[in-house]
Amino acid sequence: MHDDIAGFGALVVGASNVVGRPMARLLLQEMCTVSIAHVRTTDLERRCREADILVVATGVPGLIRGHFIKPGATVIDVGITRIKSGSGAEKLVGDVAFDEAIEVAGAITPVPGGVGPMTIACLLANTLGAARMEAARSKANEADVTTAA
Repeated sequence: MHDDIAGFGALVVGASNVVGRPMARLLLQEMCTVSIAHVRTTDLERRCREADILVVATGVPGLIRGHFIKPGATVIDVGITRIKSGSGAEKLVGDVAFDEAIEVAGAITPVPGGVGPMTIACLLANTLGAARMEAARSKANEADVTTAA
């Protein structure tokens, strides 16, 4: 448990089984007070303004505007959508209006370049850890077979 976020109010916008619900469980384990909202939550703006930690994973580009965010809040934008810019070129954007939010938030993850690279780094670290555990288990099994013979 990390005491640095214990007691914080967290809002997870998006209740998917891939991001929203697991993130809510992780925040609960860290002793945060957690609420879950979605794109049709009627008082979404107010709920966002109350959150010390705001995690957004809806797939709706720019859903969370700067004025939704509590000053100094930590904003984690998990959303990623490919849109066409004014010039016709495609670009990646998140669920948070980054240019507005960065003026208010204490910390914010950009899209692209925020959650995605961290996800890959964690996946690689977990894969390496699993491979090491499997190698140790195989070595222990070999030792058991040798001892039994």
